Amino acid sequence: MCIIFRSVSDLLDHLLRGGASASTGGSLPSIVSLGAAAAVTMGLGYYMTTKPEGKIEPLVDPHNQTMKLPDGSRVSRYINDGVLLKHLFDDATTLYEGVRRGARLSKNGPMLGQRIKQTNGSEPFVWSSYDEVLSRSDNVGIAFRELGLPAGEETFIGVYSKNRIEWIVTELATYSYSNVIVPLYETLGPDACAFIINQSGMKIVVCDANSKAIGLLQQRVHCPSLSVIVVMEIPSDELKAAAEKEGVKLLTFTELEALGKNAQNRPEHVKPSPETLATICYTSGTTGTPKGVMLTHANVIADATTLLYFKKTAIVDTDVMISFLPLAHMLERLIECVCFMVGARVGFYRGDIRLLPDDIKELQPTVVPVVPRVLNRLYDKVMSEVNKSRVKRALFDVALAFKAREMRNFVVRNNSFFDQIVFKKIRDGMGGRVKLMITGSAPLAENVLTFVRAAMGCIVVEGYGQTECVAACTVSMEGDSLPGHVGMPSPCVAIKLVDVPELGYFAKDEAGEVCVRGHTIFKGYYKNEEQTREVLDDEGWLHTGDIGRWTKEGCLKIVDRKKHIFKLAQGEYVAPEKIENIYSRCKYVAQSYVYGESLKTCLIAVVVPDAEVLIPAMEKTLGVKGTMAELCARDDVKKAVLEDIIATGKTAGLFSFEQVRDIYLQAEPFSVENNLLTPTLKSKRPQLKTHFGKELAAMYSKLD
Repeated sequence: MCIIFRSVSDLLDHLLRGGASASTGGSLPSIVSLGAAAAVTMGLGYYMTTKPEGKIEPLVDPHNQTMKLPDGSRVSRYINDGVLLKHLFDDATTLYEGVRRGARLSKNGPMLGQRIKQTNGSEPFVWSSYDEVLSRSDNVGIAFRELGLPAGEETFIGVYSKNRIEWIVTELATYSYSNVIVPLYETLGPDACAFIINQSGMKIVVCDANSKAIGLLQQRVHCPSLSVIVVMEIPSDELKAAAEKEGVKLLTFTELEALGKNAQNRPEHVKPSPETLATICYTSGTTGTPKGVMLTHANVIADATTLLYFKKTAIVDTDVMISFLPLAHMLERLIECVCFMVGARVGFYRGDIRLLPDDIKELQPTVVPVVPRVLNRLYDKVMSEVNKSRVKRALFDVALAFKAREMRNFVVRNNSFFDQIVFKKIRDGMGGRVKLMITGSAPLAENVLTFVRAAMGCIVVEGYGQTECVAACTVSMEGDSLPGHVGMPSPCVAIKLVDVPELGYFAKDEAGEVCVRGHTIFKGYYKNEEQTREVLDDEGWLHTGDIGRWTKEGCLKIVDRKKHIFKLAQGEYVAPEKIENIYSRCKYVAQSYVYGESLKTCLIAVVVPDAEVLIPAMEKTLGVKGTMAELCARDDVKKAVLEDIIATGKTAGLFSFEQVRDIYLQAEPFSVENNLLTPTLKSKRPQLKTHFGKELAAMYSKLD
């Protein structure tokens, strides 16, 4: 009897059921079906002879992950008594104590590493021990005293650098005397940096590069408090001249350390308490000036309790983390703090994202914090290769379905037949030893998340949060393979959903604005009580502005955004960011800006196509060639992109009034450099409106 399968998934189901009944219908080419069947047969043989290790015992009931408190908020069922946790370890309630705990646990093992070129041409990671790093931080802390900076949380110390050892040395030196570290984003721009220095009255900034120091000196007129700049490079003649002209003291980091090492007066540390301010993280909003989020030691230590969810993949002293996400962002700093508390090691990339794959291969990390755009690129690269051959694609689909079936049963492993044949190259590209990947900062497409979990064969969790609650306030449970949600509340917070009637979201329907309360909630925005009151209510609830929904399993799903809503002429409310997130699933779309007006009846959009997809696709489907700018100017290309956008929106369930009626194709991406994105890569909507004013007006004039 000849059995024909509609898809390789049907074939897989048939074989996994032991060859029972199969559906009939359309068919794959015989070579693909036979190849896939052979692959699955071999895989099942391997499966039967190799016990599938990696079965994970769920932390809580996967179908009932949260419980309601009397006030209607929810906490994780891991918190049996409903009492929120304050800290991870009793002997480390501050970041100052945490790193010293790690030094003891590691027995002065390696702490920080960076690649250093050797005389033989190799460039291995060279490690500094915990005691070496703490000794250097002691010298820097004393040097700050020698420069006249008093102890206490009224003293702000700036760091303007890519991730490297000196960043952490400066941070630890700050904590030793209860000072406050204030990171400056590399992409904030000179005006924002000057605003931060001026608002905080900052006297000293530690920079990694001459160019950054020169940029600060050029803004000195706007930040007169700046009196000392420390640079990690050898100062250039231009920098020396600029510092002399502005009357700013210039030191190298080596000189700063020597100043502290040789000091006669060596005051005792002024240890912070849990409630001492640890850092001010300035977030660049879509409008206005940056807001300084004030976080205490207790806030950060509390958020570290999220790691209690990772029983199988707990971070321990033998772990290695790759550091490449900006240390100016709290997610990176939080995970590094956890590493330091347990005595693990952290290796820094070389500062060039293009060299990151080589750095990862050399380091062979076990812990990898990552952002969605990195995983999206990995997925696109793999799919581009897979789609070159129908046999490859069939085998890939079978392997992915096989792994997905295992993951649904909480089996996480990388030793199956398909792991060795299909996914090994992907794992090797990440060093081959990753046990835990943590992603957040933006939504990750469900198909990409499933692919990464299957390919890596490790624990991949997705979280959600804001700087105002340190970093993560939710995270998915170890082994939970169901995509499309961001997990359950961290052990240190409770979450409730509040009615947003103008958008049709109500708490009674398990939907509404996400509000967070607990030990991670920030003290407020520095010198900005008005904006603090806008997001932090009298009962201590942080109003995030995001719209969430509780899933039937008790996990949080982010579905919309409260801000940037507007009415169309017919009275319908529209949330453009929700529509943009949906349109991002379109194969042609790299970026989009959806726009509407209350006097108009429809939406329009500016779309930046994905060049790697658009150029070959238009040559294949329309027979047209050209640069991105040339293709974006063609009506037939715009028509093809618009049709695909509409189809994507329809599949996602957008209402007709939520679909755009016209688009303008823009070849140049929105970026921080052209002032259309914030440093955290969020759209600056007022700037986009101004920048594309003529194009938006032209589209509406044709639709009127």
